[in-house]
Amino acid sequence: MQTLLPTRYGFRQIFHLIYLGLFCCIFPIGIFITLAVSNHFTFGLPRYDFILLLCLGLQVYMVRSKLESLDELKVITAFHLLGLALELYKTSHGSWSYPEAAYSKVATVPLYSGFMYASVASFICQAWRRFDVRLKGWPRGRIVAVLGLAIYLNFFTHQLFFDFRWILMLTVGILLWKSHLKLSLEPHRYRIPVTFSFVVMGLLIWVAENISTFLGAWQYPDQAGGWQIVGTSKISSWFLLFIISFMAIVELKRSRAKRRMGALENALEGTIV
Repeated sequence: MQTLLPTRYGFRQIFHLIYLGLFCCIFPIGIFITLAVSNHFTFGLPRYDFILLLCLGLQVYMVRSKLESLDELKVITAFHLLGLALELYKTSHGSWSYPEAAYSKVATVPLYSGFMYASVASFICQAWRRFDVRLKGWPRGRIVAVLGLAIYLNFFTHQLFFDFRWILMLTVGILLWKSHLKLSLEPHRYRIPVTFSFVVMGLLIWVAENISTFLGAWQYPDQAGGWQIVGTSKISSWFLLFIISFMAIVELKRSRAKRRMGALENALEGTIV
């Protein structure tokens, strides 16, 4: 395995990494552009409704252009719904708010908010394909499912009795200690610890969160009087959210691989008969 060294060749690899990374962020970048544009004009529509229409159009484009498969769309849609459920709960407890009026609101939450969660899953799907990702040392599906469920539920229960996030993060570290990603950056493949990638993505999503709140995607209580940087404590939340997204994509890949193997075995049996 190679490392990205600060040589002329290494810098070329880094630029190639950034180039592919930007393509992986088509959906998140599209949302940023939508948020920025909607601050200036909305063609007479309520701003949140205008954002929803543009997000829907972007999602249709991703599928029709085959940037996303129908299987990936199912996972992304699932995260949209899970994100909406979390939004409804958090806004009801005053964690953040969507102060503008809209026709597309469910209770106090605009429907476009689910796309911000879906964009994380979209990024993973894009990166998996563009970097030809291979995963080694990943635990069994049942263990992953239990851990993923525990992480998701903690987003709801921590306001009621106890926040298990640090215990969950420690569990992730222990369980995935030997897990690593192998990604292709021609002409070499690079090895990255899975937990390290989670930390990096948690930090990057926190940066994206600051951009989003600056553009008025939503509002934290301490931003009511004017925008200010989101506290770094949110990085751990995004770390855990990214883990859930990653786990779901991995299980999707596993399920698809099993279906293909089953179809191949059936075809071979038919040939033998």
